[in-house]
Amino acid sequence: MATHQKTLGGGRAAHPRRSADGDGGATTLAEILEAAESAPPVESLDVVARILQARLGALAVSFLITDFTGSSVVRLGVAGSVETSEPARRISLADTVYDDVIRTQRPAVESGRAGELVRVVAPVTNRGDAIGLLELFLPAAPGTEVMREIGELAHGLAYIVIANRPFTDLYQWGRRTLPLTLAAEIQHRLLPASLTCEAAQFAVAGALEPADHVGGDTFDYVLDRDTVQLSITDAMGHDVQAALLATLVVGALRRARRAGADLEEQARQADLAMREHTPQAYVTGQLLRISLHDGSTEFINAGHPWPLRLRDGHVQQITPQVDMPFGVQVPHTYRVQKLDLRDGDRLVMFSDGVLERKAQPLDLTDLIARTSRLHPREAARTLVAAAVDAGQGHLDDDATVICLDWHGTAHSQRDAGTGANLTGASAPSPERHTPDER
Repeated sequence: MATHQKTLGGGRAAHPRRSADGDGGATTLAEILEAAESAPPVESLDVVARILQARLGALAVSFLITDFTGSSVVRLGVAGSVETSEPARRISLADTVYDDVIRTQRPAVESGRAGELVRVVAPVTNRGDAIGLLELFLPAAPGTEVMREIGELAHGLAYIVIANRPFTDLYQWGRRTLPLTLAAEIQHRLLPASLTCEAAQFAVAGALEPADHVGGDTFDYVLDRDTVQLSITDAMGHDVQAALLATLVVGALRRARRAGADLEEQARQADLAMREHTPQAYVTGQLLRISLHDGSTEFINAGHPWPLRLRDGHVQQITPQVDMPFGVQVPHTYRVQKLDLRDGDRLVMFSDGVLERKAQPLDLTDLIARTSRLHPREAARTLVAAAVDAGQGHLDDDATVICLDWHGTAHSQRDAGTGANLTGASAPSPERHTPDER
C-alpha cells in the first residue's frame, strides 16, 4: 500500500501527540467540536483533520462524502480550498472497503506489507444516515482503545458536517458527481435532508434516480413525538414543469403537517393547492402515518401504485381504496384507511417509474424478497439501481423507492453508539477485491 500523504486540510501534518497504541495526550470530543465551531464552516473539516493527526499520529486524514446516488463517494481531500468549478472525483463503491464499511457500519482496518501504513476507514453516520467515511493512515496498527476513539470521533464528525452544511455549498458540491439540471436541482431540494432515519420503532430510507428528463418524483418523512409520517408523490410531466408541480404539492403537505393537520386535511390542502394554482395538472401520492405508541396506521392513496409488504419472507401487494390524484378537477374526497402493519414487516412504496420499462421487465416482488436482509438504506438503493439496469441505464420516468422496516412499539431504545443500529445493518458484499481507489 503506497503512503498517502495528502491531508484533509491540505497542509503539513501536525506534530503527533498520541501514538496509534493509545499513549500520549488527549483531546476531548467537546474540544474538537469547539475547535470546529471556531473555524469558518468551509474549514471545519480541516480543523478536525489536524486534531486527528496530532491526536493519533495519523500521517493522512480525509473525509469522503456519499453522493446523491449512494453508489459512490467523493473525497473532500482539501476541504479548505476546493475548486467548485471542477467536477467532483467519484470513487465507485462497488468492490471496495468503503462499500463494506457503509453496509456494515463497522470500521475496517487494512494493513499493508511491513513498513507500510495501516489504513482505517470508519463510518460517519447519524441516525442511520450514511453521510460518509473517515479515512486515516496510521504508522502502526491501532489498539482497541484507539479504534473506540476513532469510532466516536467519526460519529462526532457527522454532527460537524450536519451543523456546517447549511452555511456552505461544499457538501452539496461533494455529493454531485454529475452536473444537475435545473429540474433535478429543484427536485433534490424537496427531499428530506437525511435520506435515512433509524428510530427505536422503525428504520426508513428512500432513494430516487431522476429520469433523463426529470419526472417530478419526491418522497418525505418526519418523526415527531407520537408518530412517524411518510409520503411519496409523483407529479405529471417532465423537467422544470414537473419539478414546480412537485414543489407546490410538497409545500402544501408540509405546511399542513407542520400546522398539526390530520392526514385527511393534509391531503385536502395538497389537492386544493393544486386545483387553485395548476388547474390543468395533477400529482399522485401516498400518505402514511404510524403511531409510535400503539402501531396504528392511517393511509391515503391519491392515485398512486399500491405498496408492497414483506412479511415472514413473503411479498404481498397491499390493495387499499384508491382516491383521485391531487389536483383533479372533479368533486372528490380522501378516505383515511388502515394498513395491516405488524412487527417485523417491511413496507415498500414506489413510483411507477420503477415499474414502467421499455427494456427488460423488473420483478420487483422477487427483488424485495431477495433484499430482505439488507438495511432499508441498501435495499432502497438496490431496488432503484435495478430499475436503472432494467432500463439499460436510461429512465423514461423517475424511479423512487421508500423502504420502511417496522420494528414495533415494544422497542423504546435504539442501540446506536456510533450513529447506526448495528443489529440491523447489512452484511458485507459477498465478494470484494480492493483496487487502488486513490
